[in-house]
Amino acid sequence: MTIRLSRTAIAVALSIAFQPAFAAVEDEAAVVVTATRLPTLDVLAPYASEVHTRRMIEQSGAATLYDYLGQNTSVQVLPAFGNKATPKIDMRGYGIGDGYQNIVVTVDGRRLNNVDMVSQLIGSIPLADIERIEITKGSGSVLFGDGATAGTIQIVTRAHQGVSVQVAAGNFGSRNATVTAGLINEKVSLSVSADDARHDGYRAPDINGYQDASSNQTWRGGLELRPVDRLKLGLDLSSTRIDTRYGNRLTLAQFNADPKQNGGRGYTQQNFESDVWRAHAGLELNQSWNLTASHGKEDKLSKFSSGWKSNYDYLSDDVALQYRGEALDFTAGVQTFDGTRINATNHTRKDNTGWYALGQYRLGGTTLSAGVRAENVEYTYAPNAGAALKADHDLNAWDIGMNHRLDERLSLFANYNRGFQAPDIDRFFSSGAFNGFINPARSRTLNIGLNHVTPANRLKLTVFRAKLDNEIYYYNSGDFLTSYNTNIDKSRKYGLELQDTWRVAEPLSVSLNYAYTRAIIDRENDGGGAYNGKDLPGVPRHGVTLGLAYAIDKASSLNLSHAWRSTAYAANDFANTFTQKQAAYQSTDVAYRYRHNNVEWFAAVENLFERKNGLWIRDDAIYPVNFTRNWRFGMKAAF
Repeated sequence: MTIRLSRTAIAVALSIAFQPAFAAVEDEAAVVVTATRLPTLDVLAPYASEVHTRRMIEQSGAATLYDYLGQNTSVQVLPAFGNKATPKIDMRGYGIGDGYQNIVVTVDGRRLNNVDMVSQLIGSIPLADIERIEITKGSGSVLFGDGATAGTIQIVTRAHQGVSVQVAAGNFGSRNATVTAGLINEKVSLSVSADDARHDGYRAPDINGYQDASSNQTWRGGLELRPVDRLKLGLDLSSTRIDTRYGNRLTLAQFNADPKQNGGRGYTQQNFESDVWRAHAGLELNQSWNLTASHGKEDKLSKFSSGWKSNYDYLSDDVALQYRGEALDFTAGVQTFDGTRINATNHTRKDNTGWYALGQYRLGGTTLSAGVRAENVEYTYAPNAGAALKADHDLNAWDIGMNHRLDERLSLFANYNRGFQAPDIDRFFSSGAFNGFINPARSRTLNIGLNHVTPANRLKLTVFRAKLDNEIYYYNSGDFLTSYNTNIDKSRKYGLELQDTWRVAEPLSVSLNYAYTRAIIDRENDGGGAYNGKDLPGVPRHGVTLGLAYAIDKASSLNLSHAWRSTAYAANDFANTFTQKQAAYQSTDVAYRYRHNNVEWFAAVENLFERKNGLWIRDDAIYPVNFTRNWRFGMKAAF
C-alpha cells in the first residue's frame, strides 16, 4: 500500500508530533468512546475517533449544531443549496454532493439518515441538549450497517437537572430562547427542554419580496424509571417545526459583486415537521450480562411552497445482548429500520434488517477487536397507477482492529473495515421516470494511527486508505433527459488526519484538527472514460480547524476558532473541466463568557473578518454560505 502525502501535510504532522511537552498541569478527564457500545478509553480504542464534549461545545460559542460541526470538527458541512436544517455533510473524501449518504448520523442510537436523498435533519437537535459528539472515521459498519462507509457521527443527549433559562439576540434579527428542566434521583430521571430560534434573513428580499428567514421550534422530553435495581425503563419524545426560506444561486459576477443580492430569482420555502417517540428498556441479568431493547417511530413531513410534499413513516427496533468481562467485552443483536415515503404519485419503501456481533479482547497492553454484520435491504415501489416493483440486497460488513499500548503515553492502533451503502429510493428515478435498480456501493478501509498523551498534550494521528466498488453518483450528461443515477466502477480515497490539544499553560490551551484527503475516480465507463483518474468533486485536499481557549480568570473565558478548507472541484465537475472551482472556505469565530454565581453572560461573533464563502455546484451556480459577520449576545440563568 502506498499513501502519498504532500510536504505540507507531513510538515504539519511532524511539527505537532515532536513539539516539546511543557510543564505538566492537572490531568484532563479521561476521554471514553462508546461508538461500538463497548465503552473504551479513546487511547485504547482499535479505531479512529474524534470526541467533542459538553465543555467544548459550550466554550465554542456556537449557536447551532450546524455551526459547531463546521467550525470545530474535521467534518465538512455546508448548507444544502442554502438549507442549513438538512445540510450537506462530508468526511473522508466522499464529496460534498453525496458524502452525507456515506455517514450514519444518530441521536442516542436513533438514525437520522433518510430513505431518500434528503440530508439528515440536524436542525432538529438543539445544542443545549447535546452532551457529547463522537465521530468515528472509516469504521462503524458492523454496528450501524447501511451507509457507514465513511464513518459515523453519534450524538449523545444530556439529562437536565434543575431549571435553566437562556436567551440571546443578535444582528439580522436573530433571537433564541431555550428552557430546560430536570429531576434526577436513584429511581427517576425526568428531563424536558424547549428551544425557539429565529432569524430575519441574511440576503436581500427575493423578487417576490420575501426574506431568507427561518424559524425553528423544538421540544424534547425524556423519562427514565428504575422500578427495581436491575431494570431501567425509558421513554423519549421530541417534536420539531421548521419554517425556512433559503436563497437561490448566483453567477460568479453576482457573487463577487455582492453575495447578499437575490440574483433576480425567488427563494425556496420549505417546512419540516418531525414527531418522534422511542421506548427503551435495559435489564441487568447479572454483573456481566445486560439485555437492551428499544422501539421507535418518527412521523415526518417535508413541504415546499410549490405544493410538493412528502410524508415519511419510520419504524425502528433494536435488541442487543452485551457481556462485560475482565478481558472480553461482547455485544450482539438485531436492528430493523422500516422507512416509507408517501407523496402525490407513489408509496416507496426501504426496509433494513441487520444482525451483528462485535467483541473486544484485552491481552496485557493489547486490545483486539472483531465484528461481523449481515443485512437485508428490501425495496418496494408502488405507484398510484401501474405495477409495483420490488428488489432486495443481501449485504455484509466486517471489522477487525488492534490497539497496542507501548507505554503510559504512546499507543498504536490499526483497523480494517468493510462497509456498504445500499441505494436510497431516489436513486431509482431520474426526471420522474424509473431509472432502474442500481448496485450497492462497497468499501474497504484501512486505518493506521497512534495516540500520544501527556499531562500537557493529547495527540492522535491517523493515515487511511479506502477502496470502493460501485460508489453511487448521478451521471450528468448535460441534458436531464439523458442523465441518470449509476455507479462509479472503481474509486479510492486516502489521506492523513491529525488532532492535537496542547495545554500551553494553566489558563491557555490550543487545538488543531487537520485533514489531508485525496479522492480519485479510478475507472468509470459512463462518460466514455472522461472521469478516469480524475478527482472526485467537492473534496478539498486540506482542511484545518484551529482553536484557542483562554481562561481569563475563574469567572470568564475567551475562545477563538478558525476554520479553513482548500479549493476543490465544483460539486458537479466529475471530469474536472469546469472553468470555476469551489473557492477556499474560511471563517474566524470568537466567543466570550462570564459567569457570576448562577448567571452566565456570553457574546459571540461568527465570521469575524466577513469572508465571502460559497458552495459551487457548477460554473455560475454558486450558493452563498457564511458571507456575513454575525454577532449575538445573551445570558443563561440556572436555578
